[in-house]
Amino acid sequence: MKRNCFYIMLALLACSLQATGQNLIPANDKAITYTGRTVTQNDGSVSYDWTGVYFQTDFTGGYFAIDVSEDGISWHNLYIDGVWQRKIKITGTTPQRLVLAQKLSKGTHRLRLQKCTEGEYGRTTIHRIILAKGGTLAPVARKERMIEIFGDSYTCGYGTESAKANDRFSIDTENCDKAYGCIIARYFDTDYALTAHSGFGMVRNWGDQKQISDDNLSNRYTQIYDQHGKEAYDFNLYTPQLVLINLGTNDFSPVAIPTDEQYVGAYLKMIDTIRNKYPGVKILCVTPHSANRYLQASLALLRERTLGMSDVFMANSLAGMVTEERDMGADWHPNYQGQRKIAMSLIPQISAIMGWELTSEIVR
Repeated sequence: MKRNCFYIMLALLACSLQATGQNLIPANDKAITYTGRTVTQNDGSVSYDWTGVYFQTDFTGGYFAIDVSEDGISWHNLYIDGVWQRKIKITGTTPQRLVLAQKLSKGTHRLRLQKCTEGEYGRTTIHRIILAKGGTLAPVARKERMIEIFGDSYTCGYGTESAKANDRFSIDTENCDKAYGCIIARYFDTDYALTAHSGFGMVRNWGDQKQISDDNLSNRYTQIYDQHGKEAYDFNLYTPQLVLINLGTNDFSPVAIPTDEQYVGAYLKMIDTIRNKYPGVKILCVTPHSANRYLQASLALLRERTLGMSDVFMANSLAGMVTEERDMGADWHPNYQGQRKIAMSLIPQISAIMGWELTSEIVR
């Protein structure tokens, strides 16, 4: 019995020594650069649920861990020094410690952790950062360019890591980093924010029996959370130079489709709000590759209504670009190859609108 107590005391002492050998930093430290919509709690923890939210920091000491909890399930992409390391599944409402990097070489390393699944499935809370004793953090400067995309499952990367069109969806095959928005951001070296929710439309969600859904992206896009609260978002926290809107596939899904006026009216209201919140922003309205004749007719009306509006553009049609045989993943959504095709079609149009030069970079 005495021997057991001795070993317990040794274990507690070892834990105490280990704790004193680490540098604990609150998640809201100024050296941690968050991009996307986040909420800072009174204890310094930072929560978020929109897909694509990411944080970056430069660190020394060779070791980096986080204390993190999750309302539901989320997957995150981990990058170190610009190189993808792995996807990380996070679950559990009790904070847990996740080691993201250890035994790295001396010097400064850059870490980026990106939420790649939707708020519908989970909200992530980063409680603190843990470094090796003597380790330091430094902020990562924001890029000169930034884009924001308002969209649905195509923007979320629903099924991008699935093998074939008739696969059933699984959250572990969703990865916004392999969707057209993040692909475009990589090509033009921009920061980005994704305000997107699968199944949602401008006014009507997939398969709804009503022409106007009780909750749709026209309601959600002004919120700081996608799924976990209705608090208003402060649009002053970042200002993109370019906004893409890619909504409509779900509005005109089977059953009770909205009228042209209902859809276009809400679209014009979103454009007005975005222009007011982001002065000088350019807006590109995307016609989804899957647009049926009803959506095409409504977008034709939108084109008429936006003629003469400064800095509002209609993208070229993507019809026929994504094929079932090669370019679709789960539930007939674009896989990574299909998403690259969409990005490659939009990149020249963005270059023309923004004056951003095309480069020799691979669209990846």
